Amino acid sequence: MFGANRLSGSAGTEDRAAGRLIVAGAPLGQPGDVSPRLREALGTAGVIAAEDTRRLRRLAADLGVTVTGRVVSCYEAVEAARVPGLLAALGAGSDVVLISDGGMPAVSDPGYRLVRAAVDAGYDVTSLPGPSAVTTAVAVSGLPSDRFCFEGFLPRTAHARTQRLFELREEPRTMVFFEAPHRIAATLEAMSAEWGSDRPAVACRELTKTYEEIVRGSLAELGLWAADGVRGELTLVVAGCEAQRPAGGARDFVAEVLAREAAGTPRKEAIGESAKHFGVPKREVYDAVVAARPARSTRDGPEMIIGKQGFPAE
Repeated sequence: MFGANRLSGSAGTEDRAAGRLIVAGAPLGQPGDVSPRLREALGTAGVIAAEDTRRLRRLAADLGVTVTGRVVSCYEAVEAARVPGLLAALGAGSDVVLISDGGMPAVSDPGYRLVRAAVDAGYDVTSLPGPSAVTTAVAVSGLPSDRFCFEGFLPRTAHARTQRLFELREEPRTMVFFEAPHRIAATLEAMSAEWGSDRPAVACRELTKTYEEIVRGSLAELGLWAADGVRGELTLVVAGCEAQRPAGGARDFVAEVLAREAAGTPRKEAIGESAKHFGVPKREVYDAVVAARPARSTRDGPEMIIGKQGFPAE
């Protein structure tokens, strides 16, 4: 039972009965997505720290759960002030359930400070896994999901947002963002400017809710969709940067090797680096180098002297 106390020496003396901090995933929109374990926790926990107490009570009513513990608000502006009292509740033996409006607490939602403080104080921290807008959006996006990164909300000011997008311009993984409805059009426009308007993206609006909408297209196409205004919570999934391999033949391979050698790189390493640069096997670059005579230096830099047999066919 989640409300039961258990002996733990991690937060004080060996005989001290301490509660646990339970980080609970709340449904994104459908109460039916709640697990039986969360139902039990909401009805038995000594304290519930909720991002929005009204939404918590509405969720409990929808689930037919009677909340018997003390309910404490724990939204971003007051989270730091709530930490001492919630730690005291843990120390007194009460389990504390931390729950946000939707999804997992501490993931672009309040909760990190409390979790960090509980960990530092030696209290047990566990989780009731539940819905997450991040993984839900990735799963339905149709974009590569073997590797992805979560960037949360971009900076609100245009300059800081542009700088962050510039830093992510060569990120190869699929990227996931949260964004406010009134900023989504500007964000899509900024992404198009930094990453190219043809970058594939998916906008997930009101996930799992009655008016769920999933829009797929290029950044430019999503920008047109958002231009007339968007309502509801948004999760944006954007394809990562595809590595652009420069086209090249034997002459280009040799020139690249020579340039790297001129910069001080040993030939063997220069061949390997050049092969990686062009996205071809090292043997292909090596053969091109062997087929050419050594270079002579000119005022304009290295120049390759072509042997009698010339370069291999390109």
